[in-house]
Amino acid sequence: MRVPLSWLREYVDLPATETGRDVQAKLISAGLEVETVELLGADLKGPLVVGQVLTIEELEGFKKPIRFCTVDVGQANRTGEPQEIVCGARNFAVGDKVVVVLPGATLPGGFSIAARKTYGKVSHGMICSGEELGMGDDGSHGIIVLPPETEVGKDAIELLELVDEVLDIAVTANRGDCLSIRGVARETAIAYGLPLRDPALLDVPAPNAFGYPVQVTDPAGCDRFTARTVTGLSPEARSPIWLRRRLQKVGMRPISLAVDVTNYVMTELGQPLHAYDRTLVQGAIGVRRAEEGEKLVTLDGVERTLHAEDLVITDERGPIGLAGVMGGANTEIADHDDTANATTDVVIEAAHFNAVSIARTARRHKLSSEASRRFERGVDPAAAAAAAQRSVDLLVLLAGGTAEAGVTEIIAPSAPHTITTAADHPDRVAGVTYGRETVVRRLQEIGCDVYGQDELIVTAPSWRPDLAEANDLAEEVIRLEGYENLPSTLPKPPSGRGLTHRQRLHRRIGRVLAGAGYVEAPTYPFLTEQVFDQLGLAADDPARRVVRLANPLSDEEPALRTTLLPGLLGALRRNDGRGSHDLALFETGLVFRPRAERRDAVRLPADRRPTDEEIARLDAALPEQPRHVAVVLTGAREQAGWWGRGRPADWADAVEAARAVAREAGAELVVRKGQYGPWHPGRCAELVLAADGTERVVGHAGELHPRVLKALGLPERACAMELDLDAVSAAGDGVPQAPGISTFPVATQDVALVVDKPVPAAEVEAALREGAGELLESIRLFDVYENAEQLGEGRKSLAYALRFRAGDRTLTVDEASAARDAAVALAGDRTGAVLRG
Repeated sequence: MRVPLSWLREYVDLPATETGRDVQAKLISAGLEVETVELLGADLKGPLVVGQVLTIEELEGFKKPIRFCTVDVGQANRTGEPQEIVCGARNFAVGDKVVVVLPGATLPGGFSIAARKTYGKVSHGMICSGEELGMGDDGSHGIIVLPPETEVGKDAIELLELVDEVLDIAVTANRGDCLSIRGVARETAIAYGLPLRDPALLDVPAPNAFGYPVQVTDPAGCDRFTARTVTGLSPEARSPIWLRRRLQKVGMRPISLAVDVTNYVMTELGQPLHAYDRTLVQGAIGVRRAEEGEKLVTLDGVERTLHAEDLVITDERGPIGLAGVMGGANTEIADHDDTANATTDVVIEAAHFNAVSIARTARRHKLSSEASRRFERGVDPAAAAAAAQRSVDLLVLLAGGTAEAGVTEIIAPSAPHTITTAADHPDRVAGVTYGRETVVRRLQEIGCDVYGQDELIVTAPSWRPDLAEANDLAEEVIRLEGYENLPSTLPKPPSGRGLTHRQRLHRRIGRVLAGAGYVEAPTYPFLTEQVFDQLGLAADDPARRVVRLANPLSDEEPALRTTLLPGLLGALRRNDGRGSHDLALFETGLVFRPRAERRDAVRLPADRRPTDEEIARLDAALPEQPRHVAVVLTGAREQAGWWGRGRPADWADAVEAARAVAREAGAELVVRKGQYGPWHPGRCAELVLAADGTERVVGHAGELHPRVLKALGLPERACAMELDLDAVSAAGDGVPQAPGISTFPVATQDVALVVDKPVPAAEVEAALREGAGELLESIRLFDVYENAEQLGEGRKSLAYALRFRAGDRTLTVDEASAARDAAVALAGDRTGAVLRG
């Protein structure tokens, strides 16, 4: 919000010595984010005066049109003689009043003016455009042509209000009242302890039955609608200089008188308005929800397909505007240059719309406007009638119109919002003793009505919809008393707490995966449900049941994730597309699963620690949020070089990442062949926890399916793993055990077993491990061999290296051989394995 200091002074009698920097400091102390103070005309120096064009001579023989003009500037040049000026612009004629800068002046940017010879003539000054004077965009893109009644020789710096200071305020989402000069003036008056001349305090006629007909069928979306009519506007009427300059200073472009007046009043009072050409409105004005698929061409010339939740303004033809966002082209006010079709009769709309509805409509149509920015932050509903009256008064004054006696005002009944709070509540929040008198005074300064002694009953003002509870009132008292006056105290955390087991495990797993060459890539927890089709999940897969957000950051990703893979695979795709082809990424994070029974969330207290029951009730209303860990890989796992050929990442690397996570959690995973969703059915491992005779699948690992890679735009042979980290943690002992170190030598025995091809190597390994007994230190599969001529059709050979060691003695050859034979025997019984000859 841009606030000219000259405009602010109209409503607050600031000391003449106060600068924009001084006001900025006061407002920042009161809690407003005043980012900059722009000094307009700081390097501008006159003489800059009003002149009247007397003659124009067209100069020939140049590449562009050049005009030699004589201009009457009165006594500003101290001679009274016409001033000779060369100018290339063509949007003015003989008799026009223009802005002339004379020799000796300095324009914005340090551009000094002097008499100089150009195009064969001597030019004694310049005829100025708005851009050259730093006035901003006025829509004309040429020489400033002033109204005919402007006095020749008058100081143009004062006339055009070229010297000013403009405060640029970053208005937060809860302070919609400060998107107006009125709101900022109120804060300034409080900060300086001065009275406020409220521009909304106007005499407004009572509503009657003669106003323009209006029908509101959705009072929840529109709880207040005021309509006023002004007729007989002069087609030649233009916005006066002061009005255009104020609009330019706040960052708006002057358009036409009727539109400029509505923008001016919106900036002044914070109430968005809309002016309809009365001759183009057919029948009564209505407010309703749109019908799905209805069309509307908005003022920006775009045809928009409406949604059933959009609130629209209608006449008997259908929609004529998106309520609170933008009007329709079919009732547009004619441009001021089109005098033949100029608008002479207007209907002024001043309404109050539901903030959430307007915000969703603006986001849905990607159409943010000055009106929607205000409505979605909260507009004062009580200011609608005053804003309409202010617009009517200006149109009557500036365009010679006539205000019709009819006044339409539709109001949905509502009670003022009251808050009950202890008088010492701000004291307890801030840790400072303010006292009841200070609390009451500060609340009354912001417009609250306050009753009571030890317990206060506070009625929030209509322009502060953000005041909803006791803590909001406490914040108002604290900010007005000064944040800088709060004492600085360090918090005293209780001793003896440290990281939880879950936090420690999370950190250890991150270190283990990082040590294995993975890079952590945290991603957003949002997804689109279309990704489940791309991942190839079955229609009844539990992962498809998602928690949908009521107000998502993006309509394209409205759900919370049930798997980490979409975000990680998206990161893999982006990095691969930017030239990084050898990638190994990991993420640990929460996934979200809806509960079978939906419960409303409870509101926890802020003035004390919630009880265990309150926390349990809140947890019961939240979705389940288990922590998962996932990795994705593509490209080279080991780089090629002088040391060797390197190795591409494959499914075994993904499986090993899962095993590393389980080892860190103190759990043991059973790895077996599986088939699920995005993984290749022949290269997918099912990760299982086995305990007490039961098995639970906690994840999958392997190579992704080619169809999934194509659907997601991923490189070939990409691999992935995802594991339920909470389940693995619960199955483990939680404490990684350091390996025992024996002083006795190891005895190594190799064994090659022939089994049927469908038999998983993991089953053979499990049987060998159990059969070998306590002497077995480790087992490793080092060779898989298939040859139908030597082994027989459908058979394969698995070669294992078994390491035996005792903690108290050196094993003999017979002891090691006996342990090996026992292992082979049990493997033969369970899997049909036989020793390879």
